[in-house]
Amino acid sequence: MGKKRSGGGLTGSQQAAKFLGVSVLSGVVLAGMAIPAAGALGLAAKGTVEGFDEIPANLKTPPLSQRTTILDAEGGLIATVYSRDRQVVPLTAISPYMQKAIVAIEDSRFYEHGAIDLKGILRAVNRNAQEGGAAQGASTLTQQYVKNVFVEEAGDDETKVREAQEKSLGRKIRELKYSIQVEEELGKKKILENYLNITYFGQQAYGIESAAQRYFSKPAKDLALEEAALLAGVVQSPSRYDPVNDVQEATKRRNVVLQRMADIKDVSQAEADAAKAKPVVLKVTRPKNGCITAVKGAGFFCDYVRNSFLTDPVFGKTREERAKVWNQGGLTVRTTLDPQAQDAANESIKDHVYQEDSVATAVTMVQPGTGRVLAMGQSKPYGFGKNETQINFSVDKRMGGSNFGFQVGSTFKPFIAAAALERGLPATKVYAAPNKMDYPSPISRCDGTSYINPPSKRETAKNETEDEVGPYALKTAMEKSINTYFVEMISEIGLCPVTEMTQKLGVVPADGSKLPEGPSIALGSAELSPLTMANAYATFANRGVYCTPIAIESITDAHGKALAVPKSKCDRAMATETADTINTLLRGVVDSGTGERAGLSDRDSAGKTGTTDARQNAWFVGYTPNISGAVWVGSGGAKKITMEGIEIGGTYYPKVFGGGLPGPIWKDAVSGALSGREAPGFTTVSIAEPALPSGGARGNKPTTSPNRPGKPGGDNKPGGRPGGTTTVGATGGTTGGDGDTQTPFPGITLGPGGIIGGRETE
Repeated sequence: MGKKRSGGGLTGSQQAAKFLGVSVLSGVVLAGMAIPAAGALGLAAKGTVEGFDEIPANLKTPPLSQRTTILDAEGGLIATVYSRDRQVVPLTAISPYMQKAIVAIEDSRFYEHGAIDLKGILRAVNRNAQEGGAAQGASTLTQQYVKNVFVEEAGDDETKVREAQEKSLGRKIRELKYSIQVEEELGKKKILENYLNITYFGQQAYGIESAAQRYFSKPAKDLALEEAALLAGVVQSPSRYDPVNDVQEATKRRNVVLQRMADIKDVSQAEADAAKAKPVVLKVTRPKNGCITAVKGAGFFCDYVRNSFLTDPVFGKTREERAKVWNQGGLTVRTTLDPQAQDAANESIKDHVYQEDSVATAVTMVQPGTGRVLAMGQSKPYGFGKNETQINFSVDKRMGGSNFGFQVGSTFKPFIAAAALERGLPATKVYAAPNKMDYPSPISRCDGTSYINPPSKRETAKNETEDEVGPYALKTAMEKSINTYFVEMISEIGLCPVTEMTQKLGVVPADGSKLPEGPSIALGSAELSPLTMANAYATFANRGVYCTPIAIESITDAHGKALAVPKSKCDRAMATETADTINTLLRGVVDSGTGERAGLSDRDSAGKTGTTDARQNAWFVGYTPNISGAVWVGSGGAKKITMEGIEIGGTYYPKVFGGGLPGPIWKDAVSGALSGREAPGFTTVSIAEPALPSGGARGNKPTTSPNRPGKPGGDNKPGGRPGGTTTVGATGGTTGGDGDTQTPFPGITLGPGGIIGGRETE
């Protein structure tokens, strides 16, 4: 009979033995916990001990969180992102040395016992009772795997992680029941495979594949004996045995593993001794997680991809559901990023704006007709250091952009022109366009109200220079970016048509608010993002069809299964004839207008410049038939900088204009993006030059024709294409061809079938 303590109580050993006996009789073994025997009963009282039969029969094993790989359109790596750096591999892709080492040190009788090692438990209980402390545990490899499943399921919830790791009998009972189930369902090899993939090896490495890459920069299948032993030794205490921070302690632990392998005949003593004699040689690959590690300056595009995933219902009904899928990882995300376009954007940015400059630039390019985002870069890199930022200047606030976006200046004017043409105004429309004028009042809005210019404090608009005095026709007004012309155009058509047009073009303020309905939008008071502008202009290039932007081409999960991805939705925003007219007008801007320095010599291009009050923002938004891009230059921070008398990119600028800095950035970026690629042309129209009055209705001084001599239509380029055209008179009556007819686009050339600018193109 066992000895009793004074006072009639059992000794620690007797308590443990009795506890073990009861456990065995109950069909459950509870005594293998690394807990002081004298405290076991106390913990039992504190812990939640569920009835064994009441525990659910099936262990719900969550998919292991893994790294997600983000690729460009050609399959090149952009970045890897993960909540836990893990790559799940089969047992066949794990070195046999590693398999033997982890079994030898963690559960040497793994292949001999079932879910519970009775012999190991008895040994542990006796030793713990004798020493009065947690000297030894007896959890089997299967039990450790089940515990890790609970931890994995807890994710980043600290409370749930603590519950999964707490030393309570309630948790131990659950582990034991599920271990029995796992042994029956999976078998030893699969349990070992799962264990090696779920276990934490320190240095942010989860699973043996990531650990092998982290410490030795090699796959797990290539681990040598001494390397496998080192990693097996880390598992017990990843911080204590971390070879990066304490190589001596890690070496001692490695040698313990090697000796254990020799003791159980996994390797010979000679092999173990030879491995012990080798120094620990690491080839550490530092963790590369998140968009900060993106190559090709694509950190912001990477972040845009992540936000696209988290905000699109295609990937889950709620943001929480979508975040769970993203954090689970294991995804291969193929994106729309074109490496040639991205390289070209980066090179142009570096050539024109330096990282340390007081202002910044952002460049975004999209593909007309598909909505595919091809490039996205900026001069302030993605990061946390000096002259770095995590704000993506190219996108809206909800996608990681600035709080409000940036005023777009005169790049808004083509939207007004498109709205006017859709309302039936002729492309030859002439306005007095004085140098300075009060905003007209009243001007109707969509809700039936009207804009009223306050009598007490009149709001005014003026042109850039004093010699810009009308009258002007639309083509010249667009080329010269005449502010008062477009104010008068809004006065005639009203604000609602402009609002409706911008809605069709996806033009929404970067902060998600409603576009203000006031005549100041003619001067670009709206605060938008470069992606919004590039994609809106892509509608012109696509002959009037707007396509929503997309960044994700395809996604496969950890099992290679394809997931549904959002598709670009394309809808007609304006008539083909309207788009062709805008293309002709904006081609004139780069041929001989304010954007002349942005014009491309080897292919058709069109675009518009923009500069805001106090020169705090400067823009060029332009396009060819197969690419559209927006370039913004300004101050991205809270402090607004007036870009006068300023050095940017090593060049001094007395005044920054949209055509002076953003234009050349756009030209270099787009030229590089399209180098070696096809050069389709626009379908253009011929806009007849109307006769201008000698004096304006507002008392403007007489002006000569604003078009240059010898350049019909202002650009010296014939309208349309060969194959028969009809010239439309300035008043809208046609001459020649089939005789006098009416047309909604007076003053422009119609081709066969009433198609503007000649025949339809493919």
